[in-house]
Amino acid sequence: MESAELIAILQEVRDRVRARNPQTAVPGEPGIPLPDLMPLVHARDSALGKVAAIGTVNPRPGGLVNTLVQGWKKFLARLLDWHVREQVGFNRQIVSAVDAAIEALNETNRAIGQLGARLAEAEKSAAKLPEELADIRSHWADWRVDWERKLAQNEVQFLRSVADLQGAQQHRSNLMDANYRDLVRAQHQDFTAALERQMIEVQKRLWADMERLRLEYERLIFSELRTIRQRAEVRGKPPELPAGSPAASPESAALQFDYGRFAERFRGPEEYVKAGQQFYLPYFAGLQNVLDIGCGRGEFLEMMRDAGVPARGIDLSEESVATCRHKGLAAETADLFRYLADLPEASLDGIFCSQVVEHLSPERLPEMVRLCATRLTRNGVIAIETPNPESLAIFATHFYLDPTHQRPIPPPLLAFYLEEFGMGGIEVKRLQPAVESMPSLAALPAEFRDAFFGALDYAILGKRL
Repeated sequence: MESAELIAILQEVRDRVRARNPQTAVPGEPGIPLPDLMPLVHARDSALGKVAAIGTVNPRPGGLVNTLVQGWKKFLARLLDWHVREQVGFNRQIVSAVDAAIEALNETNRAIGQLGARLAEAEKSAAKLPEELADIRSHWADWRVDWERKLAQNEVQFLRSVADLQGAQQHRSNLMDANYRDLVRAQHQDFTAALERQMIEVQKRLWADMERLRLEYERLIFSELRTIRQRAEVRGKPPELPAGSPAASPESAALQFDYGRFAERFRGPEEYVKAGQQFYLPYFAGLQNVLDIGCGRGEFLEMMRDAGVPARGIDLSEESVATCRHKGLAAETADLFRYLADLPEASLDGIFCSQVVEHLSPERLPEMVRLCATRLTRNGVIAIETPNPESLAIFATHFYLDPTHQRPIPPPLLAFYLEEFGMGGIEVKRLQPAVESMPSLAALPAEFRDAFFGALDYAILGKRL
């Protein structure tokens, strides 16, 4: 075995012994001084020797006397063995306790030795600490500048993030506010529109009810007036007109000129007349049996045909009737009094009469209104158009231009005739303002112009009660 291996074995044995019995600190190594337990070990060994000697006889020189003495001592030892047995056990227990104490103290020494080793390592580390602190102090300035720079960057980044979040939150708040305002505005518009529709519907129903009540009221008045007339007729009938009177001669005298050419020049072309008669379309739409008295060239009948309303016309002029038939319209030559008299009562839904009543004598106008009223069904519509005598311009230009005109009829008089023969819901509509055909009237004050130079024509409308 080489010396190096032997030295390593001895070193290992020494380390184990020191670890097992750390009596003192390891020489040359920093540590905590440990108590020496060798005196306690020697005392234990002496006690063990005394315990082992109990019950034995001391050796003496050989011989008879010694043999006798030795025998006697052995006899006494056996004799006293029962007396000292407990003492021997006690002594052995004391020695065991000492062994245990030594072992505990050895463990304590080992623990203290380990603590000392750790303290030594701590002292070594503490010896290196000043160098590290010096290195930290030397680099602290650089570290602080870098740390402050990073801190500033982080703070700027944080503030930017907060600003971005705040901007996003503000934008979202603005969007929510705008959406809310739009929603409220839309709901308000829907509410106002619905409210307006409901109000319009209520107004329509109210006006319809008022119109119905007015018609019922006018029917009641008409029926009372008819009763009064019937009572008055009991006293006697009015005398009949003579056969040669104007009322009995509805036919106009024969004209010595072309009346169709006259109407074309002074009344206007068909397109002009059709445009003016569009006003009557809502009143006759949906009816099933309409009569046009004095149909002329058939402008109204064409409008009714285009609207899908069954209509026919009558006229005294055979040329006008031929023109209507050439257009495919239902028309015939007839006197209005005889034609209406031959019709059954309540057989017409509507009657239209344009520019005719001013050609009748004043005595026959009530008869014509009576015949029209009796031939209309209940709620049947009548529309009469004639020159407006309220406008002075009509006398200066249009009325006396036609030699067949008899007398202008004021709107209140024609309304009275209609009411008298059972018509209700009377409406008077002024048509064709004079200022449109006579621009010089625009120089007059508006109130004066409207009062004395208003509409050239008027239309009166009513319903059968």
